[in-house]
Amino acid sequence: MKAQLLILDFGSQYTQLIARVVRELGVFCEIVPGTMAGDKILAREPKAVILSGGPSSVNSAQALRLDKKVLASGLPMFAICYGMQLIADEFGGKVEGWARDAVGDGCNGQAASVQREFGRATVTVLEAKGAFSGLAKGEVLQVWMSHGDKVTVLPQGFYAALSSEGSPVAAFGNDKKRVYGVQFHPEVHHTPKGKDILKTFLFDIAGLSADWDAGYFIDETVARIAKQVPTGNVICGLSGGVDSTVAATLVHKAIGQRLHCIFVDNGLLRHNEAPEVLDSFTGAGLLVHHVDASERFLSELAGVSDPEKKRKIIGRVFIEVFQEEARKITDVKYLVQGTLYPDVIESVSVVGSSATIKSHHNVGGLIENMELDLIEPLRELFKDEARAIGLKMGIAERLIHRQPFPGPGLAIRIIGDVTKEKLSVVRKADVIIQEEMRAANLERKLWQAFAVLLPVQSVGVMGDGRTYERTVAIRAVTSRDAMTADWYYFPESVLRRISSRIVNEVDGINRVVLDISTKPPSTIEWE
Repeated sequence: MKAQLLILDFGSQYTQLIARVVRELGVFCEIVPGTMAGDKILAREPKAVILSGGPSSVNSAQALRLDKKVLASGLPMFAICYGMQLIADEFGGKVEGWARDAVGDGCNGQAASVQREFGRATVTVLEAKGAFSGLAKGEVLQVWMSHGDKVTVLPQGFYAALSSEGSPVAAFGNDKKRVYGVQFHPEVHHTPKGKDILKTFLFDIAGLSADWDAGYFIDETVARIAKQVPTGNVICGLSGGVDSTVAATLVHKAIGQRLHCIFVDNGLLRHNEAPEVLDSFTGAGLLVHHVDASERFLSELAGVSDPEKKRKIIGRVFIEVFQEEARKITDVKYLVQGTLYPDVIESVSVVGSSATIKSHHNVGGLIENMELDLIEPLRELFKDEARAIGLKMGIAERLIHRQPFPGPGLAIRIIGDVTKEKLSVVRKADVIIQEEMRAANLERKLWQAFAVLLPVQSVGVMGDGRTYERTVAIRAVTSRDAMTADWYYFPESVLRRISSRIVNEVDGINRVVLDISTKPPSTIEWE
């Protein structure tokens, strides 16, 4: 599928949110490094580009730059924060900060201009034209700022469109060049009219078409896969989660029974998950090969406490078991993976400036060992987009709206080493959370809610006797795409039932605590 618009990423924490908003407006877009060679960018034939923010300062020797071929291309451009500063600098304007030699005094840096702006701010509309024609002159808007450097001298031919107390040039435009910039972040929900500004740019300025939706994606993807795999078999590691479910169904629509789904039971699944997965997919007509390798996984994990080692062991053993089963299938040329965009972003930075948060079993690994070509139909999608596509294809809602479950399973919800006894404890606690969540009609409201078994013992009292037993943490969050998440405070009556049931029904637990951490700085899963 060809992108009408490219988002040039200069390292902003909000780049993926730009893509989300653009797609919500019906325009398919892709994110590429802002430092990509101009010839490569132009070879993709975008009709417009958006420049993201980033942590650099244009006044730094280490500043990320945009290829001048893109600047000279005549493409409509919309630049955000550092992107705006970069455009101003490249077109002959002036950008100032209070510590010009600092490496990081752009959008997210440490140094800043005399009057920095971080968080909520207000801007006044000076010129309601171009990309800002949907606004009213003199209108005051709430926006989200995150910058130190600011534009102090406009490039020739540009006008100031918006201003704030800290930034006299909070937005600018050049209608002839079709180039616009904003110092704030229109992509975040803290900028209520930001989406409207982007909409005006996309359709009125750049002339793009709103032709991106679930139906279009399905038709394009199925046709592409059918052309890609005219003969031979394809294998897919099926977990029962939303990602692999939607990916497998797309491929099945394209090639039918030439898709062989391999379901590896690693012994780290939720209560009754294996039979439910098998029933669901065999009933939907998918060809599923079931492998019970639970004892093998548990044996390899024995005594291992380090979370990254656990992930790598689980990934390695999965590959070994998967390969053994796959070799029983003849004429296999392709491997399907349900990789989503957040998996790719967290594992590999677009501009090379972000640290890997944790290894993702869906990104890489199998292809190196099996010498198969990958089919990743969801690689550029967010979770809610994948869900919309699944519903459009007729996949049951109960499968599509299942809460995300990590590839390493319950192993990373047990802090410390993994044993059968600990797995039993965390499963029982998890079932109680799921039951109470559904009873309170919260399943669709929450992104995830689950139990974590902590390596903490504490004194308790049961039946007039002293206990010294373990602790379960309740983790519940709301999110749209797992890039960010906020903790959810259950109604008191629900929390009381969950806590009471866990302590009374789960042997070995005498204390329940609630995790009230956001992402960032925490991750959703504890390991």
